[in-house]
Amino acid sequence: MDALKINRANAEHYVWADVCDGWRLLDGQDLSVIEEEMPPGTRETRHVHMLANQVFYVLGGTLTIEIGGNLVHLHAGDACNVKPGQKHQAQNVSGEPARFLVISAPTNWADRQQV
Repeated sequence: MDALKINRANAEHYVWADVCDGWRLLDGQDLSVIEEEMPPGTRETRHVHMLANQVFYVLGGTLTIEIGGNLVHLHAGDACNVKPGQKHQAQNVSGEPARFLVISAPTNWADRQQV
């Protein structure tokens, strides 16, 4: 049943921060699953979600997430939960690309506020 299979080859792709990639593996109102890749030296804008609960799960490389002033360094196989209301920023301070999943419930598109 290959018609049910979704991956980077057939998922909706987008570019953010001019050089980072995202693939929407699941894009529902109640749950979204996105695979993202950040080149070395990149970061997202610091922000907060008031409703979305997010889990970052690292597939490869190293991802650093700043949550409320604390740095969490994640390696392949590590996960981190960012709860609603927590100001955060994902960044790649390593020398290799970081590949990770961002799982959000509910979806976070209308719930993102820059801080």
